[in-house]
Amino acid sequence: MSVPGAWYLALGAVLFSIGGLGLLVRRNVLVMFMCIELMLNAANLTFVTFARMLNDIGGQALVFFVLVVAAAEVVVGLGLVVAIFRRRRGTTADDLHMMKG
Repeated sequence: MSVPGAWYLALGAVLFSIGGLGLLVRRNVLVMFMCIELMLNAANLTFVTFARMLNDIGGQALVFFVLVVAAAEVVVGLGLVVAIFRRRRGTTADDLHMMKG
């Protein structure tokens, strides 16, 4: 018994919505990065689902590019968070103005 592809697409839409809502609501930078990662993984799930449904390897190849972007986002994002942590103990999105000049 196989799970239909529409269920995977619905799960991807729910995960993407949760990530988008968390990105808009939360002010903590680490939580915002986790929400972006959730959104990227939801997009990966959709790419793999369409690749499986259409019997095409292109969607699975695109997942590797999304993973590279996610890894670069983590490196740059965590670098910014560490730079903010060195100046003060809390990290909110409002503290990013400290990075000017």
